[in-house]
Amino acid sequence: MLLVLFCVGVSAAFAFLFVLEMAPRRSQAVTERLTELQSIGLGSRSVLQRRHRQEQAERLKSVIQAFGETVQQRSGVPGAIRQRLIQAGYPSPSAVPMYLGTRALLPAVLGGGSLILLPLLGLSAAGSIFGVVYFAAMGYVLPTLYVGQRIRRRQKEMQRALPDALDMLVVSVEAGLGLNQALVRVAEEIDRMSPVLSEQLSLVNLEIRAGTAREEALRNLADRTGLADIASLVGMLIQTERFGTSVAQALRIHADTMRTKRRQRAEEAAAKTTIKLIFPLVFCIFPAMFVVILGPALIQIIAALKGFGG
Repeated sequence: MLLVLFCVGVSAAFAFLFVLEMAPRRSQAVTERLTELQSIGLGSRSVLQRRHRQEQAERLKSVIQAFGETVQQRSGVPGAIRQRLIQAGYPSPSAVPMYLGTRALLPAVLGGGSLILLPLLGLSAAGSIFGVVYFAAMGYVLPTLYVGQRIRRRQKEMQRALPDALDMLVVSVEAGLGLNQALVRVAEEIDRMSPVLSEQLSLVNLEIRAGTAREEALRNLADRTGLADIASLVGMLIQTERFGTSVAQALRIHADTMRTKRRQRAEEAAAKTTIKLIFPLVFCIFPAMFVVILGPALIQIIAALKGFGG
């Protein structure tokens, strides 16, 4: 029982840290400026401490990356891992070694730590072995769960902003802008609503400027996002360019379709609320109602039975 409570507590702590990691953060520029002002106010000692922590973090990062590169050289890197990391927002070449190194070292660290700490807590040998296996498996699964959660969050953000981006794209094209200039304009305007979608549209324009064909750049957009709605938009734009049809008309029809899909998703989410409310009703509200309604009656019944017995 103690081992189960310990595992549940550690899992809850990891879940709390995971939620904190998923919480929105301030921009990097604001963070760097606040850190600089804070370091100026605290003096040289705090600056040295901050630099020391940064050096330790960089040293740890280099160790993980070196270990990940060793794993990558021995086993190779499947294209699916690279694609998922790009969809999660890690396009850097060092992302793959860091991911592989984390998946290899984190189980060893958690398993080794539990192997040392669990016997000190007075657990039996069987319980210690179970704890080591549990934490090692958790360390192996956590990086995959984090990457998957980050992909879903980015895709959800782009999915919410895509209908509005398409409306802006239709207006820009009908106003006389070319498709490339319209993508640049939409990327600038949509930045406040969805920085992820703005970044991806800007990358399309940068690839086209670098000499990549528009069709290939659009296909790269679909691969980087992994979103079905963007893939259908890319397919429509490619077919429009091949057959020479009106881009504005095709975009308007597609924008109407996206708005209809967004309304249908909202209706679907509203319909699911009744099912989701069953669990809090059954486990939280109904017991309290039973205590309030039946409690006085039970007290009177118990008092009557005691009087009858006396």
